[in-house]
Amino acid sequence: MGESVAGNEAAPGLVLLSRQGPPRLLGPLLLEYLGLEALPPTLVTHGIEGLMAAAGFQRREDGRGVWEREGRTLILGEELLEDGGRLVWVVPVPWSGERVAERVRYLSLASHDLRGSLANIRSYAALLLNGRVPLEPKAQRGLETILRNADRSLAFAQDFFDSSRAELGALAVERERQPLLPILDAAVERMRAAASAASVALVLDPLPDLPDVEVDAGRIQHAVEAFAHHHLVRAQPGEELHVRAARLGHQVRVEVRRDGAPVPPEDISAVFQCEARAFRERKLEDPLRVFLARQEVEAHGGQVGAQTDEGGSTLFLTLPVPRARELAHPAGWQA
Repeated sequence: MGESVAGNEAAPGLVLLSRQGPPRLLGPLLLEYLGLEALPPTLVTHGIEGLMAAAGFQRREDGRGVWEREGRTLILGEELLEDGGRLVWVVPVPWSGERVAERVRYLSLASHDLRGSLANIRSYAALLLNGRVPLEPKAQRGLETILRNADRSLAFAQDFFDSSRAELGALAVERERQPLLPILDAAVERMRAAASAASVALVLDPLPDLPDVEVDAGRIQHAVEAFAHHHLVRAQPGEELHVRAARLGHQVRVEVRRDGAPVPPEDISAVFQCEARAFRERKLEDPLRVFLARQEVEAHGGQVGAQTDEGGSTLFLTLPVPRARELAHPAGWQA
């Protein structure tokens, strides 16, 4: 329930590449997006590279899954299936390459101006709170409030601009092959103070032996923290949050589980719907944070989902286990 396939509003064009047998189209959209009348024979031997080459598309240098042809832009990805097959998806981007680059520069300017002002406010508040200047209790509480809200606004601004870049297929993702445990441990430590303030126990469950993953550690850590934030907003004192992971076939699944009151099915199904939740809740902070987590996971070729039962609710993400031929990419390779 609540799983996503691609972070784009357009319906994806799909083709199933099984381990045995010919490729199988799942609807007509893929051929329509590519401008082809039939699947090329090179798809069997050359995979998605052969598919895009046959359609005349070239990979954009600054985006792993972004392909362009004569002003037409597509985002392409694949999901590893438990039986060893692959589900390839393609969605159109309503922006030309030049327009995307122009929009990204615009977002960078806006981010610099907004974050620069907030950073100055934060720096001066922190300077006055360093203990060198005597402060009356009321002034100190006021400065602490300024500092706290500046940190919150900086985090929100970062999420907003990252999500906007992700919608353009321009989210920076620095992948490196690494173990998952340090990433989850860092996320739990970052959230421990917030959990303690809410009187909620936050536990990193013992992990089984897991394969290394090829990820941007900061992006995956942010996604796990976003899931924990979402639960903490709704948790009651005395409840527990558990972070756990397990291997499922060609994927690793990471869960953030809240043991407590169940969530209504209609709420759990809308967890990753940013605009709908923002309008309904009249707040953007949590919907945006969780939506960005979805975009970050999907940038790695993974999925997100949400489940509820009588004992509580779970937000989860899946990450593909790198295949042998993929492990040779340099650490700074961008998706």
